[in-house]
Amino acid sequence: MKRKIIIIPVIILAILAALFFGKNVIIKSSVTAGVRAMTGLKLSIGSMNVGVFKSLIGINELRLHNPTGFEDELMIDLPEIYVDYDLGAFIAGKTHLEEVRLNLKEFIVVKNEAGELNLDSLKVVGTAEEEEVLDEGKKGETKMPELQIDLLVLRIDKVIYKDYSKGTPPKVKEYNVNINERYENITNPETFVSLIILKALKNTAIASLTNFDLGKLQRGISGTVKKTAEMALETPGKAIDVGKEAGERVKETAKETVDKAADAIKKLLPFGKKEDK
Repeated sequence: MKRKIIIIPVIILAILAALFFGKNVIIKSSVTAGVRAMTGLKLSIGSMNVGVFKSLIGINELRLHNPTGFEDELMIDLPEIYVDYDLGAFIAGKTHLEEVRLNLKEFIVVKNEAGELNLDSLKVVGTAEEEEVLDEGKKGETKMPELQIDLLVLRIDKVIYKDYSKGTPPKVKEYNVNINERYENITNPETFVSLIILKALKNTAIASLTNFDLGKLQRGISGTVKKTAEMALETPGKAIDVGKEAGERVKETAKETVDKAADAIKKLLPFGKKEDK
């Protein structure tokens, strides 16, 4: 009888272990398949930890690879991702993520020797171009997985541009963008991927250097996210003009303040008064 009592907890632990490791494999496969569906590119994951009693996922060393024909292996290096998912939706076959935190270390934009841009290989970019050609109301349905993200915390440290079109070694430009922003209510994969590209490129000259049209991605962003992303398309020239205008206003205000103060002082001091004739 005692032996049976000992065996029962062992069996329960074995079942829990099987569920734990099985869940890891299933979710890792789901993430890999989902990213490939959203981007069309190969994905590798270093490690993944899935909570047994909590709906939390920790992903380490996620890397999105460039397609063949590009000298550099990586497009995106994500050392850390944190996901809090809706377990009920996941069981029902839907992807509802209550919170996603992305720590994007490097976003690498590459132009190869043939003049091709790795960004153009992303499925979301190709989808945007196809939709521009099709008439309104006649667009084909894009086969993308369902996705709902309630809160996205996006960090992007560095964006690198490598141009191999003039040969090797490439011309390299690095931008420390240091983005740390929050977005709510992302309702589809296209919006998710487009938002990351927009925010990564907004404070760089890469779009103008490569003639990459950010506007076609912006049109796919809707709701609250769209309003935030529109700021990413503000050109450096426009930003400079706004800054100049603000600077002129500050100067004018400062001059008015100084003049008023000078007038007040003149009224108080004897040398500021005019003698009556």
